[in-house]
Amino acid sequence: MPVLLKESVDGLNIKPGGIYVDVTFGGGGHSREILSRLEGQAHLYSFDQDADAEQNIQGGTDTSRFTFVRSNFRYLKNWMRYYGVDHIDGLLADLGVSSHHFDDETRGFSFRFDAPLDMRMNKRAGMTAADIVNSYDEEALANVFYLYGELKNSRRIAASLAKARSEKRIETTQDFLAVVEKLFPREREKKDMARLFQALRIEVNHEMDALREMLKAAEELLAPGGRLSVITYHSLEDRIVKNIMKTGNPEGKLQQDFFGRIDCPFKAVNKVTIPDRDEQERNPRSRSAKLRIAEKKENER
Repeated sequence: MPVLLKESVDGLNIKPGGIYVDVTFGGGGHSREILSRLEGQAHLYSFDQDADAEQNIQGGTDTSRFTFVRSNFRYLKNWMRYYGVDHIDGLLADLGVSSHHFDDETRGFSFRFDAPLDMRMNKRAGMTAADIVNSYDEEALANVFYLYGELKNSRRIAASLAKARSEKRIETTQDFLAVVEKLFPREREKKDMARLFQALRIEVNHEMDALREMLKAAEELLAPGGRLSVITYHSLEDRIVKNIMKTGNPEGKLQQDFFGRIDCPFKAVNKVTIPDRDEQERNPRSRSAKLRIAEKKENER
């Protein structure tokens, strides 16, 4: 069930013959909606690094207008060059983790199930969450939990994990929970546990670095008047997206030209859009969603 489907695709202001990119194919809902609006020589490139996502391509998909790219979206620019695409007319990103990942009992994304502590979106490469928990030194673990989970007791969590792993390797979500559950007050346990798992997942998949690289590539690839439509789910990624759209850089530092004009390649199309109550009730994943839309300025830098 795609989040903010109409709003995010409407925000692309689709030209029937344009070139578009969906960097987060997932269940394919946003891509199918974009494809339904394309005509003529138009084309959609959809990215996903998870092999499971490719199974969501429907048999009736018109492959003459659609290309699936099994890759992390941080390599957007390289793949567009590979396909001979110099400019795109719009890019959509539905960030975060799909409900499929949370509901798959074997992937270790959720503390609801006992599973290997994996959390890799690309199961073919990289360190697992278990590798990180067992190999990072105590200070590095604390930094991950503080920076990506915004947890004030990050040092205490890291110390408890370091002690526990010295006796036995932490392999599963239940091994992990057995160590950390007692560190959270009962009234905040679920919320803080979600932040802890979020922090590990972000570190495993290098999500913040990948997001910055993708947005930089999007800035370079978008044609003047092209649209950037991005759905975020937590403050870390939302801050980066908002800063890029307002100032042209992830840090949010205003840059001015000789005449004092703000030097930013984008202009905001909306302030921020959130799902209405009906959508939040139908789709719990949408409850923390924010949609930001920006347009590439005509006067490129």
